Amino acid sequence: MYKYAVLAFAILLAGCATITKGTTQTVAVDTPGVPGATCTIQTQSGPRGLVTPGSVVLDKGSAALPIQCTKECYSLGVSMIPSNAESMAAGNILLGGVIGLGVDAASGAINKYPDLVTVAMTPDPHCASEPRRPRRAAPQPPPAIAPPPVGDAR
Repeated sequence: MYKYAVLAFAILLAGCATITKGTTQTVAVDTPGVPGATCTIQTQSGPRGLVTPGSVVLDKGSAALPIQCTKECYSLGVSMIPSNAESMAAGNILLGGVIGLGVDAASGAINKYPDLVTVAMTPDPHCASEPRRPRRAAPQPPPAIAPPPVGDAR
């Protein structure tokens, strides 16, 4: 009976991070000083896009994800979103054993991306920082009123 109780307890704890933390995560992305940049994150399920500052829901995984941000008159911002082990993995090792660790590893729940990712972008020195506006013509002085002709007597 004791073996069955221990087995049931282990099965209940299996996938602890999967149950408590889930297999997806919201990640905020910012490009400090450059709001409105368009960013693309390359994930295993395809590219995910957003406009900064913004956030995106990502499937958890063990691979670092490349991110690129673009905006007119700025150089391309490139970075990597690292993946780290979720702290719940330690609980699985202690309480859930190999089964729980295996479930979390297979589902991706054992991994965690940072909650906030910043991508540096620098102004392009060869680009005009503000769009050129057409110049208004200089105001013209009012037309001069010609004096009546002098000495024209008929």
